Amino acid sequence: MQKRTVGRSHESARFRLVMGVVALLAAITSWNELGSQARAAEADEVEIALSLAKLLQAGRSVISSNQDLINDPSKGDKGLSGDVVLAKTVENFRQDTGLDPMEVDPQSRLGRLLRAEMAVIKQVVDENQSFINQQGVGFKAFIPAVFARLVTERLGDRVGEELEIKVTAPPALVRNRKSRPDDWERNIIESRFLSLEWKPGEIFYQEQPNRGRDAFRVMVPEYYAESCLTCHGEPKGEMDITGYPKEGATEGDLGGVISITLYRQQE
Repeated sequence: MQKRTVGRSHESARFRLVMGVVALLAAITSWNELGSQARAAEADEVEIALSLAKLLQAGRSVISSNQDLINDPSKGDKGLSGDVVLAKTVENFRQDTGLDPMEVDPQSRLGRLLRAEMAVIKQVVDENQSFINQQGVGFKAFIPAVFARLVTERLGDRVGEELEIKVTAPPALVRNRKSRPDDWERNIIESRFLSLEWKPGEIFYQEQPNRGRDAFRVMVPEYYAESCLTCHGEPKGEMDITGYPKEGATEGDLGGVISITLYRQQE
């Protein structure tokens, strides 16, 4: 009888061991599934942030490429209505990303936010027609940086509970106080983007609360191109066309950062 009891004890211990292993494997599987879901959600948020940044850059490029036309004092109507600028913006975006924003599901978060941004791009250009088309005046001050700031402000008015975009820069380069980096942005700029070890063009993202709310934040570094140096290049200290002293930058220097905050949806 005792021998049989010991045998049953071994069987019971073996059973508990097997069930323990099964439970552990189930937990590992669950953790892996949760990890995969988290990585997928993170990838989706990065895609959304980068798409919104790309659309802003595409619109800014349209304004940049038309500066001579905008500042031509001999012309009135420049033919740069909100619809025209938006169409050119979408074309630039398609070429850069291979994605047609109009074909993105409008019920998806990406689709909704892209459409909101396209709407405010049109709105900002239409609101500034009197400046763009003013005859007899050269420099209109409707430059890419002003366009981008106005777009991000109007976007905040429209979808600010869900999204915030700001074009900022290292503090020494900030010309408008509204564009100053917050403490978190400044830390990323100084510890990452300005580091010699940082790979140029590499973005930074992480879960990071903002304004007391849970959020996913993405930072996209931008670098001076040759066309930027008219206002930001040499000689350092010389006044540019906007009335600000030039920074003495060279092509490839860090010139700004697009900071995107995607707020967590409230349940």
